[in-house]
Amino acid sequence: MNEEVELTQAEAEELATRACLAAGADPSSTRSLVNATLSAALYGPATLGFPHMVDYLNSFREGRIKCDPTPTLTRPFPAFFVSDADKGIAQLGFDLAFQGLIEAARNFGIAVFTQTNSYTAGELGYYVRRLAEEGIVGLAATNANAMVVAKAGGPAVYSTNPMAFGFPLGDRSLPLIIDQASSATAYVNIVAAANEGRPIPEGWAVDENGMDTRDPAKALTGALLPFGGRKGANVALLVEMLSAGLSGGPWSLDTPDFRSGDASPAVGLTVIAVMPGPDGDDRVGRAHKQALRLQDHGVFIPGVDGIPYPPPSSQGLKMPRSVFEAICGFFSA
Repeated sequence: MNEEVELTQAEAEELATRACLAAGADPSSTRSLVNATLSAALYGPATLGFPHMVDYLNSFREGRIKCDPTPTLTRPFPAFFVSDADKGIAQLGFDLAFQGLIEAARNFGIAVFTQTNSYTAGELGYYVRRLAEEGIVGLAATNANAMVVAKAGGPAVYSTNPMAFGFPLGDRSLPLIIDQASSATAYVNIVAAANEGRPIPEGWAVDENGMDTRDPAKALTGALLPFGGRKGANVALLVEMLSAGLSGGPWSLDTPDFRSGDASPAVGLTVIAVMPGPDGDDRVGRAHKQALRLQDHGVFIPGVDGIPYPPPSSQGLKMPRSVFEAICGFFSA
């Protein structure tokens, strides 16, 4: 049996749309989530595309995501947007604020979007990729429920607390996108290893007794480790303050599990949009030349290397058969 299913982009979009609607999501939430899922599947880590969509579909059904939210948006300062996602998906609140955020960044040179009361943000690179498509530099931070220890043997106090950065490289290139967790690996990578029955590298996680483990099942009942020890823990704290601190959302210690129960994680998300210099300076062209220069030195450019550009019109999307069947299960039962 083939372990992967390949779909055209149109087929993948139809699959995702049908599943979201069948799980109870309203049309606005469906459109926002489908767009983000396709973006992650095409340009981001594969685990944050369709495999992570299953978490969303389960959460629509089980009450962790409100199916018909009414996000609210306020603007307490000219370039500062504050969103309450009303327990819906983070992408919908961002979509509703997006045009205003872009206009403010172009007018003031910098603008901030901060949001609370949403489900987990999904692929964080998606938000800065959207900005980069508009020629704008982006920085994003988010948190979720506590699953990372500050040091081995200690209690879980942070989420994986990822940070994403995007820099446009012009219309001859995909943007540079750095999207990485403060933990040694992303939580979805532990889940994937557990589902596939393969060990994880040493230094990724500890078991429930605080001991190093290579068993992903034990890691799921234990905790993840920060990358680089105390330095990674400091980055996790920085992200916590940018996301939960700036948005007023719950700290990771107070956030419900995003994969069980019926309570919204209600987490925070902050996205900062920055213009890459004044008109005529061509900072984007300069950055593109530097990226090419670094590639000549053998440097991996995240968001660019390994991704065909321009993407072929016939490019399909692959997903594990188990994920495909799980998604189909939402509308075929």
